Amino acid sequence: MRKFDINERISIVCEAKSTRNGFKHEATLLLNGTSHETVKICYLNRTWERYEFQSVLSKLIEKTTALSEDEEKLCKAFIEGDHTDWSGFRTTSMVAKMGELFCDNQKDKNDWKKRMLKAGIQGLDIPEDWDSLDEDTKEARLNAVIAELGRK
Repeated sequence: MRKFDINERISIVCEAKSTRNGFKHEATLLLNGTSHETVKICYLNRTWERYEFQSVLSKLIEKTTALSEDEEKLCKAFIEGDHTDWSGFRTTSMVAKMGELFCDNQKDKNDWKKRMLKAGIQGLDIPEDWDSLDEDTKEARLNAVIAELGRK
């Protein structure tokens, strides 16, 4: 479950749920804390969204008649922003950095970092020529990824 606070009056609560054939996203419009209406979108595969729940948020705002024209514009502008939840990436970054403490040599440190990044980032692609790189190059690349994740 994730709550998007648009302003003091408007919030939207979104949930992802399993279905028989895939999954669905539900979004519920809250006006002054009171549930107003809910929409859902069912999926067989993952969608291309800037952030999780973007499509169902858009559907809810398009469907509802409970918002004024100005509130609708405000919500649409909010939805177009980037509301990615980066907290998991920061955690992955922190765990990957621990390789510096837990490992004794550069190869083991690089192996640790790579393993933690792959475990924490679904769909991470490691270059095909990774094993042919020297340990200094691997370290520089891994540290750059870890630093970027830590900034999110």
